[in-house]
Parts: sequence; structure tokens; C-alpha cells
Amino acid sequence: MPRPFTFAQARENERFLAILRQTGNARFAAREIGRRNSTMQTRRATHAAFAQDWDAAAAAANAAFHLAGGKRGPEGGTVTRNCPREKKMGTVTSNCPLKKMGTVTSNCPLRTRGGEPVVVRSQNGRLQLRFAHRNKLTKAAEQAFLAALSATANVRLSAAAAGASPAAFYRRRRRDPAFAREFRLALKMGWERLECAALAAGMPESHADDGWRQYDPPPIPPLTADQALQLLWLHEKSVQQGWDLPHRRRRRGEPWETYTERLRAMWTVEQNRVAEDEAVARALRYEETGSWRHPDEAPPPPLPPLHLVTGWSRASGKPPYHEGVALFGGWRIPDMKRKIARGQSI
Repeated sequence: MPRPFTFAQARENERFLAILRQTGNARFAAREIGRRNSTMQTRRATHAAFAQDWDAAAAAANAAFHLAGGKRGPEGGTVTRNCPREKKMGTVTSNCPLKKMGTVTSNCPLRTRGGEPVVVRSQNGRLQLRFAHRNKLTKAAEQAFLAALSATANVRLSAAAAGASPAAFYRRRRRDPAFAREFRLALKMGWERLECAALAAGMPESHADDGWRQYDPPPIPPLTADQALQLLWLHEKSVQQGWDLPHRRRRRGEPWETYTERLRAMWTVEQNRVAEDEAVARALRYEETGSWRHPDEAPPPPLPPLHLVTGWSRASGKPPYHEGVALFGGWRIPDMKRKIARGQSI
């Protein structure tokens, strides 16, 4: 598991993602926050949640650009990046959405210019090579859509990132079984990545929601003594006791099974809150000292060297056998086979 971001790094990542959503340029965003592009790429490679946010921000920027400029994809220009199968199809601009996702070719437009040879299926089911019509989606557009879908799990946003309408990709999914399969896999991947990113953002050491703790609290508005006491009385149960304590008594006519299940659910909530507070305290401790262990927490017991652990017995009170042979725990495989052959229990 990678080391979690510190509070300063989490704030840098937020500013980086905000600039990336506006510009779609990762190198420019890294320069704006005063970091090298290689530093941000390293963070992306080691933290899956940050990589998910990166891809989602890039897809959102591409969608905004295409929606602002029309449905037609970019044309002209060249890009030098890793080349997929569509290497020999037209040209692409430097603002192609595939470029920011690392899959742009030197020649891959999102729309056909007209006259390119494509394989289509006729009405009688036979495959035929034809010349493409103008302004039709290419394989590069499909790849841009699938890459954005794997990052956002949003069909409309991904279609806008590829410079097309969602109906075009739904139509391709109905007609092309291969594209339907990739559509399903990309949507599943996007859902799983979003779920993992949401779980990672909910951890105390993610620093996703604790920015308010770094600032001084605002001043209290003028209150009378009666108003202050009334507020203390209203919030005393929720702050000091918890929501569940007033409901611990058995209600009139409540079955014992229901009452027991309700107590069990409240106990689970209590334990979750205790564990969450402990995780927050450990995250703050790590932020201040670099150690996850509290000052009053005893260190783990030392383990003896393995070469000193020799000899073992079948049961307590019996003398050990295999003297001088290091013990690493468990039955040895020859003894296990011998007991199985004798019909004895292991």
C-alpha cells in the first residue's frame, strides 16, 4: 500500500486537478502549482484514487472543449505518442482527447474526411469494403470514448469527450458486438474505479474533507445567556452522548428479537465511531511525527530469530522430536502424507 498523501500534498493535488479540469493540460497544471510534471506522474502511478481523479478531470476538460466548439472532432496537426492500430488513418491535433489519456497516435482523427476504406456489414449480413462518408466516427473516436468511459462511467460525458453524441455510440453498440463488449467492460471499469476512489477519499488519511480544521474557527455571533444555554441543551445529546443512547430502553410491546437486533446495530455504530476516531488520531499523529504509533502505545513484541526455534512436539507435555531442525510453524509435508496414508486425522 503506498504511503498516503500529507495535508500539503493533498491540497496540491486539489489545485492540480482544478487546473486540469479547466485546461486539460497536465504539464501546464503541474507548472502552475510549482511542481514538476514527473512528480505528478509519480503520484499518479502510485495512487489509484489520484489516477482516477486525473482521468476524470481530463475527460471533463475534453468534453467541455468539444461542447464549446461543436460536435465535430479535431483535424489537422500531428502528435507523437504511443501508436495504436489506427496509425495510418488521417491526422490528429494536439488537443485530441486520446493524447491526454496516453493512447494518441501520430495519425488518428476522430472524424473521417470521406473516402477512407472501411469494412461495413450490408443488409444481407455480408461484410463489404466501402469508402467512408464524410464526418463519420473513426476507431480513434471509439477509443477516446471508451477511455473516457473507463474513467467517468458516464456515457454522455464520455461521448462529449470524443466529440460526438451518445446516440452514435449506442447505435454502434447495437450493431457491433466487439464494441458492445468493450462498452460493457469500460463501463464496469469506470464504476469500479469510482468506487475505489470514493472509498479512498473517505479514509481519514486522505485529507479530502479536513481542510476546515487548518483554519481558525469563525467568531461566535452575539448570544444571550438563555440562547447559549438553550443551544448547549439542544446539542448536548448529539455531541456528548450520541444519537443512539436515548433509544437503548426497550419499547413497549417490542419483541425481544427486535430489541436485541437494535442493540446490536447501535453497538456496531459505536464501534465504527471509535475505530474512525482512532484512525483520525493516528492520521494526525502521522502528519505531525511521521509515525503511526501513539506515544503511550507499547511497541510490538520482538520475535526470536528463526535459527533459535528448533524442535517441536505433537502435543503439550511430550518431548520434542526432530531436534536441531528449524521450526517455521505447521506440520511438515512428509509427516502429513504419512498420517494421511495411515488414515489418521491431521
